[in-house]
Amino acid sequence: MPRTLVSSGSYLEPQIGFSRAVRSGDFIAVAGTAPIGRDGKTDGIGDVYRQTVRCLEIIRKALEDAGGAMEDVVRTRIMLTDAKTWKEAARAHGEVFADIRPVTTVVEVTGFVDPDWLVELEVDAVCQPKG
Repeated sequence: MPRTLVSSGSYLEPQIGFSRAVRSGDFIAVAGTAPIGRDGKTDGIGDVYRQTVRCLEIIRKALEDAGGAMEDVVRTRIMLTDAKTWKEAARAHGEVFADIRPVTTVVEVTGFVDPDWLVELEVDAVCQPKG
């Protein structure tokens, strides 16, 4: 089964030694995705909703680069530094996944690599046959 590695260009990928996404056959795994803006800085400092939207934008691009789509997502994980902000993250998640309805887990974590990150998301997808 061919294996495809996808990079988002994150400065952390070479430091840590990971790919934004890996496709193996019909399965795509997208790594924990932080709200890194196109300028390399945190997007939406202090705003869980905006940070979640940015994470989803990065995830969408990674899935597309791997030959998948948001509609192929079967599992999402939302990691928050404050579980009380879950509704803000859920609103952004619902804007993308309301009709797709993947299984979802929301957890609180003690922190991320960058203290300005309030949320990270990761997803798993199974690509549907085209046609």
